[in-house]
Amino acid sequence: MSQSPSNKKNLSAILLTLFLDLVGFSIIFPLFPGMLEYYFDASGQSGILGWAIPFLDSLTGGGHYTAVLFGGLLGSLYSLMQFVFSPIWGRRSDRFGRKSVLKITILGTALSYLIWALSGSFEILVLGRLLGGVMAGNISVATAAVADMTSKQNRAKGMALVGVTFGIGFITGPAIGALLSTINILDFAPALESIGINPFSVPALVALVLTIINFVWLNSRFEESLDPEKRDRSKTRGGLASILDLFSVNHPGIRQVNWLYLIFIAAFSGMEFTLTFLAVERFHYSPAQNGYIFIYVGFILILVQGGIVRRLTPKVGEKRMALWGLGFGVVAFLLLSKSDTQFLFYVSLTLMAFAGGLVNPSLTSLVSLYSSEDKQGAHLGLFRSAGSLARAIGPILAAGLYWYFGATIAYLFAGFVILIPLYRAFTLPNPNMDEVPI
Repeated sequence: MSQSPSNKKNLSAILLTLFLDLVGFSIIFPLFPGMLEYYFDASGQSGILGWAIPFLDSLTGGGHYTAVLFGGLLGSLYSLMQFVFSPIWGRRSDRFGRKSVLKITILGTALSYLIWALSGSFEILVLGRLLGGVMAGNISVATAAVADMTSKQNRAKGMALVGVTFGIGFITGPAIGALLSTINILDFAPALESIGINPFSVPALVALVLTIINFVWLNSRFEESLDPEKRDRSKTRGGLASILDLFSVNHPGIRQVNWLYLIFIAAFSGMEFTLTFLAVERFHYSPAQNGYIFIYVGFILILVQGGIVRRLTPKVGEKRMALWGLGFGVVAFLLLSKSDTQFLFYVSLTLMAFAGGLVNPSLTSLVSLYSSEDKQGAHLGLFRSAGSLARAIGPILAAGLYWYFGATIAYLFAGFVILIPLYRAFTLPNPNMDEVPI
């Protein structure tokens, strides 16, 4: 990917920003089962959990499945906020530049981790996750910055680098979270419980420190990637996102990709979220072992996006790569439904990682290729918003299916759902690649 020295420096800065952001975001993943068990035990008869748990336990007999349902709710609340606010941040970055918006959202993310660190109750934890979701639009803005720095011919390679960064972040974050889950500040200073310190405060504080480093790095190393003459000068103000916004875009290709991404990520995120609960139920995994799941998936993502996507996409095109990924997704979830051995479980995880590694950068690249220069942030914001809406729907739907019907039915359902975007992806238009490189 041929670039000027300044573009290479900028790209390195934005990729490190994405990496640190994803590490902080994914630290919590292997902790969910243990965190929810802690808040269940700590809530007693008070708060949200105090009245909700007895009711849900009466329907299912209680235990593991109730934790899955609440975990899905927590994940969905985060993504719902991301759905609403990602297009706002994207439009703001089109008008005022990428750097200022990234700085605001990174600082907001840092505040959300501080709230998590001091979340002595489930309600405060929810507040922190809501704020984190509001500020999570920085991912779409950073992706738009990568689009600013790449030509159409190299766009897929740029998005593959974003995907590799995601993969490395998803290896590092859960690994750190799993390691830090063994450290409880209250063992050394029990009096700190009075200010909200809890057994999971150490991962939250590490995420906070990484986010502060992220802010300092971005502020000092990243030069604005969107030239003033390329900014959106329209008077349209970025309001709250709605479902209609996702599918009212003028370009038919973007509308169709948004639909495909919404359905795929709804199924994918729901099953991804319940993986740790599945591992606990079937194989009695600890938080540290759950961390290994994400390390393994992240490693495969790096191989797929850093090798296969970067090398093959210029030859076969984004559309075909997306089709391959969707096909892998169908097979992965059908196998997961039957994974009663760890060998089959990890074979399924491999196929699932191939699906995510092929579909995500391919569809992201297609949206960017369909978009004009002054609408990159807005269109990528809407695209990410479709994913966020899916992540709001997916975990709670998957957790509900898991809670009521069990893991086998939940994963079979996800596999059949992905057949819908697989069928529709055959009709995606091919992008126009004629362009003077940016």
